[in-house]
Amino acid sequence: MTTANNYDARLAELGLTLPVPAVPIANFVPCVQVGNTLYVSGQVPRENGQLAFVGKVGRDLDVEQGQAAARNCVLAILSLVNAHLGTLNRVRRVAMLQCFVNAVPEFGDHPKVANGASDLLVALFGDAGRHARFALGAGSLPGNVAVEIAAVIEVE
Repeated sequence: MTTANNYDARLAELGLTLPVPAVPIANFVPCVQVGNTLYVSGQVPRENGQLAFVGKVGRDLDVEQGQAAARNCVLAILSLVNAHLGTLNRVRRVAMLQCFVNAVPEFGDHPKVANGASDLLVALFGDAGRHARFALGAGSLPGNVAVEIAAVIEVE
């Protein structure tokens, strides 16, 4: 590790634990590393191995529940990063988040939902957690979950 940051310890300070890394259910891998860039496949919210936060934001779930779903997705992403790298301490920077929100057509607060993910990353990584992102609505998502998030992360 070339930085003085200990993200593994910071995760514990924040009272967060990583879930068991998800196993792909289709023909893809959870992470692909090309040089110092790690591409993490889209993750959906799960609790105890089961899909969580099921339904459409703006009808079945409110913005706060959408934010909780987004945080859950980021913890799943971090779990895969940790499994791939052996530690979160090798993260240099979160470069990009791609946030899809399963929402009713008239819903317009997709960025607020994505803030659940973004705020967690900044709390954990500080400035290295500040990232580019998009947050957009989707007509549906796998398992009818509320949110799916993919990430691009620079690593050592």
